[in-house]
Amino acid sequence: MQGNVRILIIDDNDVSRSSLRFILSSVSRYQIVGQAASAKRGLELAEHLQPDLICLDIILPDGDGLYLLKIIKIRWPQIVVLMVTGNNDNGAMLNATRNGASGYIVKPFNPDTLLYTVQKAMVKV
Repeated sequence: MQGNVRILIIDDNDVSRSSLRFILSSVSRYQIVGQAASAKRGLELAEHLQPDLICLDIILPDGDGLYLLKIIKIRWPQIVVLMVTGNNDNGAMLNATRNGASGYIVKPFNPDTLLYTVQKAMVKV
């Protein structure tokens, strides 16, 4: 994908959102267009902002990130979704990729790995 990449972060953890925002903002073409701490707000922002990429936490206080992934991919199949997780659960990751996730990011974030994962996901677009 050429040009700016518009990114929405959906994660209930303030530190995770801040870390993602800080690391992704270090790349001039990545623009953080919104942040949400809940599934409900994340879905509203996805509809309103139509980002290119969503970083989506698997566990949210008001919903399941994997369920939210299904809704996003049905409504906006062009949006690239990377799942954010605190553990490396292969079953959840396999389920996520089967339902349209382009990859996943494991907490705590390694900046180089995060940026590589985003770049790799966006090249496929």
